[in-house]
Amino acid sequence: MPITQKVIQWRHHLHQHPEFGFEETKTAAFIAEKLNEFGVEVHQNIGKTGVVGILRNGTSQRSIGLRADIDALKIEEQNDFAHSSTHKGMMHACGHDGHTTMLLGAAHELAKNPNFDGTVYFIFQPAEEHGLGAKAMIADGLFTRWQIDAVYGMHNLPGLDAGHFAIRPHFIMASESNFEIDILATGGHAAMPHRYTDPMVVGAQIVTALQTIVSRNLSVTEEAAVLSVTEFITNGTVNVVPSHVKIKGDTRCYTDATLQKIEAAMKRIVAGQCLSAGVDYKFKISTSFATTVNTATETTQAIAAATKVVGAAKVNGNCAPITFSEDFAFMLDKVKGCYILIGNGFGGNCGQPLHNAHYDFNDGILMTGVRYWVALVEGELK
Repeated sequence: MPITQKVIQWRHHLHQHPEFGFEETKTAAFIAEKLNEFGVEVHQNIGKTGVVGILRNGTSQRSIGLRADIDALKIEEQNDFAHSSTHKGMMHACGHDGHTTMLLGAAHELAKNPNFDGTVYFIFQPAEEHGLGAKAMIADGLFTRWQIDAVYGMHNLPGLDAGHFAIRPHFIMASESNFEIDILATGGHAAMPHRYTDPMVVGAQIVTALQTIVSRNLSVTEEAAVLSVTEFITNGTVNVVPSHVKIKGDTRCYTDATLQKIEAAMKRIVAGQCLSAGVDYKFKISTSFATTVNTATETTQAIAAATKVVGAAKVNGNCAPITFSEDFAFMLDKVKGCYILIGNGFGGNCGQPLHNAHYDFNDGILMTGVRYWVALVEGELK
């Protein structure tokens, strides 16, 4: 069977059998089986369910790491095509099935025709969606058990022309920090609000005031950021003013300095609103994803590989950064490297947003991704 047909078959199999983070046992077994078939050295259970394949050729000590994420999301798929998810309440709504397949395809092609001098590490990472998988693989010795000179990642992007590439040096994806605000009041009967402190009004004022941080505290040209309140939880009911309100949300930005400004402004707003209303509060914020930062030389290598595959007209080498977050950032904190975006196209399932129940990875870009990986290896390990 030609490789073009094989990769589609592999991708459909993975899409039909999604698994959540750190539970990707069957996915990992499938990856290991294929790598063994190709003659690639296999190491399993790296970072719990991660897989590392190693392919050596020639005499050079140089090396390159290629990473794909393998986990799915707890979303009920709303598609009815033949390869729809067979696991209720779970689907590949972010294209990790496609990412895994493209890297398997590259392993197949490089093992079949090893036109490089050095070592290629194929890194299949679990649990990306909650920012834990990269850390787990690193803690399990990804960069200490093996000498990986540079590491590269790739993600599909709906809304970018199918098979086109977008990349930029320096930051390409934002950090993500999650916050929780607890407002602690007395609460009481809804008929007599004058006898107690009311956390609902304070909470509403805080939610409104938080929206001024980005527009009134940060430079519109130098400190791009997003702050979203996503949950407002109380212990009240229809005729009971609550004694406790919890507000949750997240904020995304590109530099530590911007994050420090946001955090300081949040603390001022929460403290000030609660003090004026005479209620107590708790505030905490924690960063779950670091900023994804591409190093300059590796970005140049990635642009060259993409250009070789699709031509310069289809490669945007200085795209705008996006406010998605990626735990590949933690790998880039340890090793130089680069993250690139490949267009998933417009319209139909392929044009649906990531994390949407109607989304599907575009089979038409699978071989473009495979050829990109091969070109990158051949370019870096000449």
